[in-house]
Amino acid sequence: MTNHITCPKCGAKIRVKGAGGRKPLVIPVKIVCDKLRLYRDVGAVAKELGCSRGYIYKVLKEQGTSPKDVIEAKVRQG
Repeated sequence: MTNHITCPKCGAKIRVKGAGGRKPLVIPVKIVCDKLRLYRDVGAVAKELGCSRGYIYKVLKEQGTSPKDVIEAKVRQG
């Protein structure tokens, strides 16, 4: 993707390659699940991992599970 920006000094349009956004966050599901079993709270896990609560839900949904399932699985095992 090619974007254009305007030079603040001369006003010329400058062509810039790339989207210019930040890189996607990639946190392995195992880490998310381990932290969720430890903290038992989505908000605390998100704060610990430096992501949003929505990201936690998204990662778990992609694996076909939910925070409740992960937390309850630990209780049944332990």
